[in-house]
Amino acid sequence: MISSPGDVASTDRKSDAELPSEIAKDLSKLEVNGISTDGDAEFGGAEARKILERQLIAKLDLRMSILIAIYILNYIDRSNVGAARLEGFEADLHLVGQQFATLLSILYVGYVIMQIPSNMFMNWVGRPSIYLPSCMIVWGVISILTGVTKNFVGALVTRFFLGFVEAPFFPGSLFLISKWYKRNEIGSRTALLFLGNIISNAFGALIASGILDDMQGKLGDAAWRWLFYIEGSLTVFVAICAFVTLPDFPHNTSWLSDEERNLAILRMLEDASTSVPDTASQSSGLWLALSDWKVWWFAVAVCGQIITLSFNLYFPTLSATMGFGTTISLLLCAPPFIFTAIFAFFYLRMSDRIGKRFIFIASSQIVGMIGFTIAMSTMNIAARYVSLFLMAQSYGGLVVLYAWMSNSFYWPASKRAVAIAIINAFSQLGNIAGSYMWPSNWGPSYRYSYGICIAASSLSIIMCWVFKEHLRSINERMESEERERGQGEKGFRYLL
Repeated sequence: MISSPGDVASTDRKSDAELPSEIAKDLSKLEVNGISTDGDAEFGGAEARKILERQLIAKLDLRMSILIAIYILNYIDRSNVGAARLEGFEADLHLVGQQFATLLSILYVGYVIMQIPSNMFMNWVGRPSIYLPSCMIVWGVISILTGVTKNFVGALVTRFFLGFVEAPFFPGSLFLISKWYKRNEIGSRTALLFLGNIISNAFGALIASGILDDMQGKLGDAAWRWLFYIEGSLTVFVAICAFVTLPDFPHNTSWLSDEERNLAILRMLEDASTSVPDTASQSSGLWLALSDWKVWWFAVAVCGQIITLSFNLYFPTLSATMGFGTTISLLLCAPPFIFTAIFAFFYLRMSDRIGKRFIFIASSQIVGMIGFTIAMSTMNIAARYVSLFLMAQSYGGLVVLYAWMSNSFYWPASKRAVAIAIINAFSQLGNIAGSYMWPSNWGPSYRYSYGICIAASSLSIIMCWVFKEHLRSINERMESEERERGQGEKGFRYLL
């Protein structure tokens, strides 16, 4: 049985758990928006379709790869205050007490506020190729302006608005990826995107070490000010390139042929196990996401993982606890994240290939907890440096967690846009809390900080396990309903 558009409209008020079992998979004869769903005939047969699909995905991958460069700059512009702190940032702005921690946390206030309306707006306007680069130019300019601040208030204002305009990028990118790639393709693309975050920690430290070492006193400005000038200018340049590189959505991307566009749309319909177009409105998607307890449960689980990863905000400081100077401490930050970037990519590819999520998330977090335990137990230089590697690889689990998010809130697209934004926005409360978890008087061992990380990671693992078991029960119910209907072909299933 094929659901009619009216049937789908009525399911707008239902949860994701109910949708897959109510929409039977039958793509044999229906036409949707003029796109034939009669097998592969429209594309010249199965082999011709495979060739066209490979070409389409290759074209998408090439253009989407600029998101990695954007994410590197997104995170560098956000976290470069950690490097600036080692070279006079606090002294020149006369920061005292918890003011530096406040500068870190205030960014995430604007970041949280903007994410949900941003994703709803991007889904409504349908032009991410214009929207995302425009936001990028603004945050690049604000990053440059951080370099001219003279006091705490000036830095506080720039940091708040930096978070406000950086917010659209990450949830917007996840949503854009989910509009083009199938569920079994999302994982590796999410990993590649998140590599930008991880690589930024490595190359951000290397870039900062060069700027801070060579630019002191140039044109009368401190080296840390040049750090913001240079990195902000680079952001604006890449944003200009992104205007002509990024795609929009499958139905309105100008550089696709008609055949490629039809195939891109059909791929998404097939992957959602429905021939019916997504007719859910923005307000309907908002309500579906807000009223789904799974969205909030998942958000808290991700928040726990973000708290666990708060060490990243102070990574140069933690590296400096080994007793080396500024340049060496920054250079030592790079290897753990280079290793993590390689590890995270292959880790998520393995997760995609096996079709499992939870076991990979939990395993990575457990290894991270081993790193926290080592760091809080000894001041031995070699042991502490090894612990930084173990802690950093926790990002592998977070990458899988984000891929699981896109898999688990799949239909309709308007709900997925809001769910991704809610989860990412709520989880950033972990960064606000994490900004205050590493006070100087807890150093150099920071054992209390590491203890909090272990507790947060444990909570996240438990909540992910409960989420997995709930999805398992839904899968079993859908399988039972398919048997009762006599449906031969396996329909939609949640990844576990």
